[in-house]
Amino acid sequence: MLAIVCGLVCGIGLVLVASPWFAPDPVRRSWGPWRRLSEEVSRARVPGLSAARLVALSLVVGAVVWVAILALTGAWPVALIVALGVAFLPYAWVVSRVAAHAKTVRAAWPEVVDAMVSGVRAGTSLPQVLCELADEGPQPLRFAFDAFSRDYSANGRFASALDRMKDEVRDPVADRIVEALRIARSVGGADLTRLLQDLASLLREDARVRGELEARQSWTVGAARLGLAAPWVVLLLLSGGGGSAAVWNSPGGIAVLCAGAGMCVIAYLAMKALGRLSADPRNLGGEQ
Repeated sequence: MLAIVCGLVCGIGLVLVASPWFAPDPVRRSWGPWRRLSEEVSRARVPGLSAARLVALSLVVGAVVWVAILALTGAWPVALIVALGVAFLPYAWVVSRVAAHAKTVRAAWPEVVDAMVSGVRAGTSLPQVLCELADEGPQPLRFAFDAFSRDYSANGRFASALDRMKDEVRDPVADRIVEALRIARSVGGADLTRLLQDLASLLREDARVRGELEARQSWTVGAARLGLAAPWVVLLLLSGGGGSAAVWNSPGGIAVLCAGAGMCVIAYLAMKALGRLSADPRNLGGEQ
């Protein structure tokens, strides 16, 4: 009996010792800012662009601008501050591309809802309607329905295919439509067409109001960007002589440049915060 107990204890010990070599590797989550940057780059849908390549491009652009301005003016603080500002331009382009893509997707949803209503009224099953939208739907949203079609064709599960489409779009409007389709599919909603028609009307009204607000906001944002860039353009024009370079290379000149850059950044961030339009939260879509 004692030999059996000793054997069991030794066996359990050997299993515990060897378990780290056979256990799967733990899932490592990337650094928070890097993860957000990767998500924005993926949402921009630029072929071949990744977060690492975007950072490398920003560094190259900043270095080229720094060398060029330093060669022209001889004022290294001016060259450094302008180069830092220019280095953020690739990221700003990615953010603007993401915003433009989101605006295009938001404007295409009413047309998608109308196509769903037409398909359901024609007697086509709801999964088949969604699969057909991968080829016949609006171009900005075909990627979402293509993901749904591939997932549904692979496993035949309607709910998981809807979740795949929701994760692909990551949009509050898509969340509402997906959950409405999920409920209609599970309970056999006879009022699906009426629900979709009401949702299409609300989406068109929301797009009209938001378009007016964005048109007015664009004037404020454009003026703020012009006000941010204009002093530095004037500074570059005035920094061509050797005397100017000596002034800016002095401790006092560096302090003035740093103070001016800090005030420009604070003013721009304040303008962006005050002029930001409210966004619909993804209450039905998990993480934003």
